[in-house]
Amino acid sequence: MPPELPRIAVRLDQDLDPHRCIELAVVAETSGYSSLWFAENPLHRAILPAVSACALQTERIRLGIGIINTYQHHPSLIAMEAGALDELARGRVLLGIGSGVGSRIARLGFDYRPVSALRDATQIIRTLLRGEETSYRGRAFSVDRVRLGFRAPRPDMPIYFASMGDRSLALCGELADGLIVSNLCPPGYTRRSIGIVQQSAAAAGRKAPDVVQYVPCAVRADRDEALHVAKSAVGEMLAAFWPVGSDWPELRETIVRHSGISKSEMIAALARLRRGEPPDRVLDDRFVEAFAIAGTAEECLATAARYGGEGVHELVLTFVGAQAAEQMAHLGRALAEHRV
Repeated sequence: MPPELPRIAVRLDQDLDPHRCIELAVVAETSGYSSLWFAENPLHRAILPAVSACALQTERIRLGIGIINTYQHHPSLIAMEAGALDELARGRVLLGIGSGVGSRIARLGFDYRPVSALRDATQIIRTLLRGEETSYRGRAFSVDRVRLGFRAPRPDMPIYFASMGDRSLALCGELADGLIVSNLCPPGYTRRSIGIVQQSAAAAGRKAPDVVQYVPCAVRADRDEALHVAKSAVGEMLAAFWPVGSDWPELRETIVRHSGISKSEMIAALARLRRGEPPDRVLDDRFVEAFAIAGTAEECLATAARYGGEGVHELVLTFVGAQAAEQMAHLGRALAEHRV
């Protein structure tokens, strides 16, 4: 039996201004996508204005905050923002939190404790959303006799973790309602991550968290054109986010081991990309298979089902290249036919 197709959702890049986000949110809802996710990174556009605007212009599609980091948004502020936003969206908000990228957070003057930050933030946010007064002393965050001044509409609002390292994945299974797997994570790495989360959840006597994964997507009637667009997007992401040199953190080593691409090939490709060589010349189709979804609408849905087979419940697509709205609508029509 072929793997079941996961829910298909859309991610909006924070390079988009809020007006463009509204346009794409309306297309996503009318095209039948399950949810709309927004990601925030330090010193780029803040996402809550765009999420709020999209909440007013849509009615059904769920709105995923995926993610805001606990350093720039203190846990008490996250509870305030999430509760108020959920009022505006009438209960459609999915709250994703993370510790952020360590190098960027350190430049802001914080003492970076990623696992402690997630643990402390979750305890504080959950208690505040329940309407309770809380005092909590943590390693990263503490509060003393605080309570929200309004009643949050959903005391049990689901909280998702953006987790990658093994300790963070285990904490996700112990505490969170959902896992967000980032871009540049191949299906084999996803399967490994889900295993760690599920094992931790079982040990804590909890239900296994919902699994969401971000993947760049290029859907075209012409498969070769889609591959070209996907390679450009993957090449740009690798050059921007992968560590320089060959001495990578263990996390990156693990990702490469599950990518089907050798470390020596990855190092050579990164060097060429950073010299300015065109990604279409540097990257072969294996890089697309590991880090993106590309092809015709039918091929993209078949690849999405592969992620479903690895345990992903919701696949969140960033439509790359030109004409994002047209791509979104095109794949949405194929998705509607698949459901019939």
